[in-house]
Amino acid sequence: MKKIFALALCAVMLFALIAAPACNNNTDGNEQTIDIRVAALKGPTGMGMVKLMGDEYTHYDVSIESAPDALASRFISGDIDVAAAPINLAATLYNKLEGDVVVLSVATLGVLYILEDGDEIHSFADLDGKKIYATGQGSTPEYILNYLMDKNGVSADVEYVGEHAALATMLASGQAHIGMLPQPNVTAALGASENLCVALDLTDEWNKVSDAALVQGVVIARKSFVEKNKSAIEIFIKDYEASVDFVNGDVDASAAFVAAKGFLANEELAKQAIPSCNISAIFGDEMKRSVSEMLKVLFDANPKSIGGKLPADDFYYGA
Repeated sequence: MKKIFALALCAVMLFALIAAPACNNNTDGNEQTIDIRVAALKGPTGMGMVKLMGDEYTHYDVSIESAPDALASRFISGDIDVAAAPINLAATLYNKLEGDVVVLSVATLGVLYILEDGDEIHSFADLDGKKIYATGQGSTPEYILNYLMDKNGVSADVEYVGEHAALATMLASGQAHIGMLPQPNVTAALGASENLCVALDLTDEWNKVSDAALVQGVVIARKSFVEKNKSAIEIFIKDYEASVDFVNGDVDASAAFVAAKGFLANEELAKQAIPSCNISAIFGDEMKRSVSEMLKVLFDANPKSIGGKLPADDFYYGA
């Protein structure tokens, strides 16, 4: 009888093991166990994610997109779960996808600078009456420049150039004397001409006239993906923060990584540009306050720039 009982008990235990459900990929521990498809915009917006492309982070499939339109198309199609994108695109996608987007973090603060080939511009007021060449027409840089001109009572003749590289060449050659460019194009232009200098940091100018942080890039995710994989997203957020700390904390090492992964053209450019790129990891209530205030500025400038309306509170993860 004892043998029969033992055999029966073994059979019950074996059946329980076979019938038990498979482990949930999304654990509550500290180990990432599901693959997350990530797209990062080339340049400062996505550079904070570079460490996630390292061999130690095997559960992130990170790709780089050179243009916001391409990144948006992939996000809309469901080809990616998480993206580093311009702030106005994040709000536009939220409206287009009927709220199926959340902001996880601020990715970049201000990256815009005024360059000149002389020594005339020492304050924003000095731009009054000047000819300024700029990039980013119809997007965040244009609205930032307009906002600053309005707040400072400045009237300038602004001419927009289609490509950052084209304006950098114009400035380096002397064809343009004053120009607004983002990093890392600022560093590239300075390296091509000894006559150029940074006249104004537009983040500093913004802070003089606005209580809102100058947010230009954010990390977003599909809300439906987040709701199904909350533990994995929490781990991603910690990994992203560690990646940002690596980029900002060890510029020599991160510059090599940034160049090798294709975010910037070469290591020397990355080494010089990173300290001025304001790469960030800001979460929760502070993120919500910064992003919502910036979106209000963009909405007031042009509602279409953020998809027609301001996002609701469910746009902000963890706030």
